[in-house]
Amino acid sequence: MVAVSKNRIQELTRAELEIMQVLWRIGAGVVRDILEELEAPKPAYNTVSTIVRILEKKGFVGHKAYGKTHEYYPLVTKDDYARRYMDQVLSSFFGGSVSRLVSFFSEHKAISVEETDAILKMLRDGR
Repeated sequence: MVAVSKNRIQELTRAELEIMQVLWRIGAGVVRDILEELEAPKPAYNTVSTIVRILEKKGFVGHKAYGKTHEYYPLVTKDDYARRYMDQVLSSFFGGSVSRLVSFFSEHKAISVEETDAILKMLRDGR
């Protein structure tokens, strides 16, 4: 379950999201595994370790201990985080209106007419 405080999802910082993207991709790993998956310039080992522990405190990551080594794994799925995050964006910026969200992206050329039509079709079909 995504960490929520007062009906608001705890948003991830850019660095936290980068670590979560790795964990979602690899499933589980020690800090060194996570570090190897990050793009250059790579942060310091201690930085990654600190971020993973912060994610654990926030309820996004769990761990299994093998002596002094910890293997970290996501407690929150990527889809669950994305859904809750987008629900919050939809509510905060578009008054809960999907059509206003689609209109916003359409007006700002972030999506094509074909993509807009596909989104509207999916909404009509109940997907």
